[in-house]
Amino acid sequence: MKLPPVLVYTVLRLLAFFVPLGLFMLLPIFRQNWVLAVLFAAIIGLALSILFLRRPLDAVTEEIAERRARRVREDRQRDEDVEDADADAAAAESHADRSAEGAASDVRDASADERPGEQR
Repeated sequence: MKLPPVLVYTVLRLLAFFVPLGLFMLLPIFRQNWVLAVLFAAIIGLALSILFLRRPLDAVTEEIAERRARRVREDRQRDEDVEDADADAAAAESHADRSAEGAASDVRDASADERPGEQR
């Protein structure tokens, strides 16, 4: 079973922070100044992640880009479907209006034919 790249990257980043923090907390000076231990652990964790976690970061970025591209394609297709449905409905309505106008003019022509004394 392959783990999601986001999970792998997150766990590695947390390890890059907590391992140095644990090592610093073993030293007596950092037990009293725990803020310095956290600060140094964060700096070391950032450096480690920049140096060694490039591939997991690239995998995460690739996955996010693929998901985003898939979502954009689906949204675009959905928009096209809605637009096509609206265009079809408008065309059907226009055709129905023309048919109704044609039927009304046929009725007018038929009623005019029934009155022989009147001119058209």
